[in-house]
Amino acid sequence: MTVMSHLRVILQVSSCTLPWRRFWVPRLVPRRSCSLYTCTYRTRNRALPPLWENLDLVPAGDRQSPINIRWRDSVYDPGLKPLTTSYDPATCLHIWNNGYSFLVEFEDSTDKSVIEGGPLEHNYRLKQFHFHWGAIDAWGSEHTVDSKCYPAELHLVHWNAVKFESFEDAALEENGLAVIGVFLKLGKHHKELQKLVDTLPSIKHKDTLVEFGSFDPSCLMPTCPDYWTYSGSLTTPPLSESVTWIIKKQPVEVDRDQLEQFRTLLFTSEGEKEKRMVDNFRPLQPLMNRTVRSSFRHDYVLNIQVKPKPAASEVTP
Repeated sequence: MTVMSHLRVILQVSSCTLPWRRFWVPRLVPRRSCSLYTCTYRTRNRALPPLWENLDLVPAGDRQSPINIRWRDSVYDPGLKPLTTSYDPATCLHIWNNGYSFLVEFEDSTDKSVIEGGPLEHNYRLKQFHFHWGAIDAWGSEHTVDSKCYPAELHLVHWNAVKFESFEDAALEENGLAVIGVFLKLGKHHKELQKLVDTLPSIKHKDTLVEFGSFDPSCLMPTCPDYWTYSGSLTTPPLSESVTWIIKKQPVEVDRDQLEQFRTLLFTSEGEKEKRMVDNFRPLQPLMNRTVRSSFRHDYVLNIQVKPKPAASEVTP
């Protein structure tokens, strides 16, 4: 078991988831801008997964992510609006292995692919989406619900183009980003996800990229509109506290073979000693004094519905 796996186990115990063309990015030219921010820091100890080799990178802020969402402690907010997504499949550009996850990136110079409503005051443009997953199905998600891990978690990353000139600027400032989190659980085959899975062999190594056009990421989201929301941070360096998190309550189902294909990717470039891309999640962070709000009424504890009290007329004298 890797060090990251040990970290996840410790945290869980203490707290109680198209057409394309392949080409190579030349190693001698400047690296392309990384919208996940995983390219910001160089690794030191390659025995650990990327980003978390040096845990001193973790800041002392009080709004860090991810967190454990406690169902019974979340507060229903009737003022939260439904979240609306409007994605143009034509804005999808490519899929690439950046050495930490695989990203599907979108053209974001206009408001063709945006979200609005929910806890947001403005429209936010879609920049990219990516996944986090574990070495086995017992863990992998960054957020947890009542200390329950999911095998993987999808993040759709958006930025506030009303207040900021670029994604890079928005990522460093309060209310700059909005990230939708969707849990993945084992179940039936996900037909739309398979379009992504089929391209993964072509980006097995770090710094490889393929064109990937005409894809609507809304097909990866659950039909249930319910969500939790809280103020948090990026889960990759620079870990800036710029994110409005929107965590979908309902997970989506994928089959075991699809998740296994995620695990065939590598943290390493071609020619280097192969290191499987697994456990690419950040450890849980303390909630501190934050409130997690929910868009739905709930009388649930650990996903078990509380039986309603009988009416006075039904009580036996």
